[in-house]
Amino acid sequence: MAPQGEGAAGREAKAAPTAADLVQARDRLLGRGAPHQPGRLGPDVLREALTDLHEFWLTVHAAQAGIGQDAAGATGIALVAVGGLGRRELVPYSDLDLVLVHDSRRDDRIEKVAEQLWYPLWNSGVGLDHSVRTVPEAIDVAADDLRTAMGLLDARHLAGDAELARRLAESARDAWRTGVRRRVDEIVDSARARWQRSGEVAHWVEPDLKHGRGGLRDLAVLDALALAQLVDRPSGEVSQARRLLLDTRTELRRIAGRPRDVLMPQDGDEIAAVLGIGDRFALARALSGAGRAVAYALDVAFRAMQPARNARRVLGVLRRQPQRRPLSEGVVLHGDEVTLARDVDPGKDPGLLLRVAAAAARTGRPIAPGALARLGESAPEPRAPWPEEVRQELVSLLGAGEGLIDVVEALDRTGLWARLFPEWGAVRDLPPRDAAHVWTVDRHLVQATANAAKLVTRVSRPDLLLIGSVLHDIGKGRDQDHSVVGAALAEQVGARLGLPAGDIATLSAMVRHHLLLPHTATRRNIEDEATVQRVVDALGGDPVLLELLHALAEVDSLATGPGVWSDWKASLVADLVSRCGRRMAGERHEPPAPLTPEQQALAETVAASGRPDIMISADQAYATITLVAPDRPGLLSRAAGVLALHSLKVHAAELRSHSGVAVDVFSVSPRFGSLPDAGLLREQFTRSVSGSLPLAEKLAAKERDYAAEQDDPPQARVLWFDDEADGGAESKDVVLELRAADRLGLLHGVAEALERCGADVLWARAMQVGGTAIASFSLASTSRANGDTAGEDWRGDIEKAVLNACSPTG
Repeated sequence: MAPQGEGAAGREAKAAPTAADLVQARDRLLGRGAPHQPGRLGPDVLREALTDLHEFWLTVHAAQAGIGQDAAGATGIALVAVGGLGRRELVPYSDLDLVLVHDSRRDDRIEKVAEQLWYPLWNSGVGLDHSVRTVPEAIDVAADDLRTAMGLLDARHLAGDAELARRLAESARDAWRTGVRRRVDEIVDSARARWQRSGEVAHWVEPDLKHGRGGLRDLAVLDALALAQLVDRPSGEVSQARRLLLDTRTELRRIAGRPRDVLMPQDGDEIAAVLGIGDRFALARALSGAGRAVAYALDVAFRAMQPARNARRVLGVLRRQPQRRPLSEGVVLHGDEVTLARDVDPGKDPGLLLRVAAAAARTGRPIAPGALARLGESAPEPRAPWPEEVRQELVSLLGAGEGLIDVVEALDRTGLWARLFPEWGAVRDLPPRDAAHVWTVDRHLVQATANAAKLVTRVSRPDLLLIGSVLHDIGKGRDQDHSVVGAALAEQVGARLGLPAGDIATLSAMVRHHLLLPHTATRRNIEDEATVQRVVDALGGDPVLLELLHALAEVDSLATGPGVWSDWKASLVADLVSRCGRRMAGERHEPPAPLTPEQQALAETVAASGRPDIMISADQAYATITLVAPDRPGLLSRAAGVLALHSLKVHAAELRSHSGVAVDVFSVSPRFGSLPDAGLLREQFTRSVSGSLPLAEKLAAKERDYAAEQDDPPQARVLWFDDEADGGAESKDVVLELRAADRLGLLHGVAEALERCGADVLWARAMQVGGTAIASFSLASTSRANGDTAGEDWRGDIEKAVLNACSPTG
């Protein structure tokens, strides 16, 4: 008969759940019921259930591994949870943060115990962040590693020697309290480096709920500072933000079925429905508010710790009280904060708010919370029309560059920004509907204005550039064309600011037409005389407005997202502006640039021989590749396919003819590497024209091998624009614009689809914004009666074919 203890251990081992059982139980918890079914656990209950489930498994296996009480009352080994498990905030698919703490490194049981705990979890795919240390070792590591130090503040006993676990937790907290003032620089610098990598929860379209500024990691920093009594415990607003961030992260991971902390717009509707918030736009605004609350609380905390950051002085030397240095009338710099002069009365000085804000933005110093509170209580809204000196302070603030961003954030949180711009409420925390944008609409406007400060020497009216930049999207958030609504609001704002009537008209036109130049340059044929004339007419022939819109196009694009303002786009807009400027000055329109003598000679050679040929010119940033062949249907798609085989990104294609042969001129740049060998390109183009090159097969293979598939590609869209192609209103040509996920063979597939539908491509342009391609094609019908491009059937057939071609398998 087995000893009694052995039999009990045997029964316990037999009943112990395996790691596979743990995973299955976790998946059942996560998959129970649809969003509104009774069996589905709410996010807070789910976190509790996941914590209990993992804690049960760990305690059972800890006992099985020999972590338990011995006859002396302690084993000398304890299993301790830190991180989310330690806080009992375990979200789906989180790693388990565990410390196996022991009282002697000579204990030969430790390695065996660790293996019995760690290996089953690893083998089942459960994420694990683990360590095995004595209490002194853990404290030593924490002294050199900030993440470890903060993680140990959440230490919670799970199994084994409770006294040992208590010693670890208390030692970690004592060490934190006594040493935190020496680590202030490290804490602040670590947070800022993380924000640089992960962005902001408050203003990013795809916020990182954990690592972004204003996210859950910042809440952990606030908790750690409060534990050390450097700051007060977080307020009710911050507690509400914590709950929303945790609930959203919980549901995001439940929906994704994997660890994910970046919220994508397409996940928003389902999460919003679960949380009872409405739709994804309402959720985005709520998260933006939560991120602002957390970020502001941490900013205040960091400023409160500033004396500790500056206390690098010889012991025994008393620091002098901070001096008050004047910055502007009624505004002083006190220490590292901008504040009010002692004798100022905010209620009697309508320009004081803007002087304080401008001084803070100009110096890069924060406005003191006390000053914000006083201004919020008594600063009056400037009476319309604003006095010129008050308006000049606004221009000074808007022209401060990057310093503007934090100042507007502080004013907006305290309601002072809305006192200056009551129209701001509709765009505050508003998520954009265009996937190219990375910021919320309000932050986009402020960022564009900060960008505009760098261009004020390039325009004759820098004040209108700055005011127009902060207002150009003010019409968003309403159910009408934001440019039209924004133009009316700009008139309203301009009148309130006291601008002259002519300036108000210019400001309104800037907002109304802020997309005119980039849209025309990238989607139309700017060599067409009718295109240039339409832009000139839209701007009333005003060269100052043209100049301002040119600068606004740049700052708007730069504030939209990476890659939106490329060298190619900049050159197209500059070319269009130059043509419009010359037209406004009365100069005659320049005809389209003719083929170069080299291109003409190549065409004549091909016409004589009948053999396709190519020419590469790489004198500019974007290389020009000319492909010449006897004219025949399908030439564009074959040329585009050969370029794609060599990983060339096509920016523009002009399809011309000379001496009876087709001359297709492409502006390209390598996606990576360098331009291809001309001989190889010529050989493949010749074979593609003859049909001996299996182009589709080779492109499909290259896309499989090299193309990076997007996790959440944008849905392809087709737009039609009439009277925008060569020939003006009398022409039957039309412009098709495609917006789709970018891939190597996209232009080839779309051109092939257009050719099958009997559409003659006159010219094409393309640009990439992130992972999205925007391509425009000027089309004429080659197969329908009278060449009609307005018929719904013809357009419907083309649209279906083009959208089908957007898929790699289309």
